[in-house]
Amino acid sequence: MRIQVLKTLGQGRQYMKTWPMVRQLSFYFPEYRVIRATQIALPVMPILALLAAASQLYIHGWEFLPQAITLALFFISLPIQGLLWLGWRSRHPLPLTLLEWCDKLTTKMIAMGISCRPLGPKACYFDMALILKAAFERLDEQYWEEL
Repeated sequence: MRIQVLKTLGQGRQYMKTWPMVRQLSFYFPEYRVIRATQIALPVMPILALLAAASQLYIHGWEFLPQAITLALFFISLPIQGLLWLGWRSRHPLPLTLLEWCDKLTTKMIAMGISCRPLGPKACYFDMALILKAAFERLDEQYWEEL
């Protein structure tokens, strides 16, 4: 179980790096908002956890140490929750509508001479992220305006 959680965290970090951070996709996929929140939370939450625990101890004294530790652990867990969700989502299979849309996108890219691998029947969100990243790097803006 412990190794599986660490593997999911690693997959979430990889998915976060792979997903194209383009505002047009934020209307259709929650990844944009989750990745943005996780990127902000990774450096900020440990500092907030320390400040929250220190303020609890300063105001209420050492008898509130368990509550201060609990509050600090809550703040530290927020970016971890984002990474876990991203790791879970990256392995989640694509619905048929998205699979069809990605197939259209790959055929358009192949027709333009861009090499990309077509998705199989067991494609997941990470596979879609790879295709979207390549598409946003190589396709023109007019295609994404039509979205």
